[in-house]
Amino acid sequence: MHQLEQAWDEHLAALLGRRDLEASLAQATAEPSVLHLPAMTGAVGGQAVRRFYAEAFLPRLPADLTLTRISRTVDRWRLVDEMTVSFTHDRGLPWLLPGIEPTHRRAEVLAIAVVAFQQGRIRSVRVLWDYATLTAQLGVPGLVTSG
Repeated sequence: MHQLEQAWDEHLAALLGRRDLEASLAQATAEPSVLHLPAMTGAVGGQAVRRFYAEAFLPRLPADLTLTRISRTVDRWRLVDEMTVSFTHDRGLPWLLPGIEPTHRRAEVLAIAVVAFQQGRIRSVRVLWDYATLTAQLGVPGLVTSG
């Protein structure tokens, strides 16, 4: 397995599986960044990313969250994972759906993570997901359209 894949897989296992903030951040540079699109949530810089994960992300992960990888592309500097993300909307998810109360509905959505590395450590994470499909599955207002 490629060194970048190992770092990313360990980050995900620590963060989402074990919910171990320290082990997940051990895979990152001293000044990483995280951005979740389209919600525009995340943080830039070591302390800000630590605070984001500790306060907004980890305590607000759905109990049954699962990722299923569809494809992975890796080069010398970045990794791109295409995956489905499945969960029950059992709590507020300010990092994913700011301002939307729990619907207790099940959702499965396509997501893409673009992870950049520096000297084998995670420098930045950009996660994009299908917001329109997600909000439709949850039965909440989604995209604003002009009439």
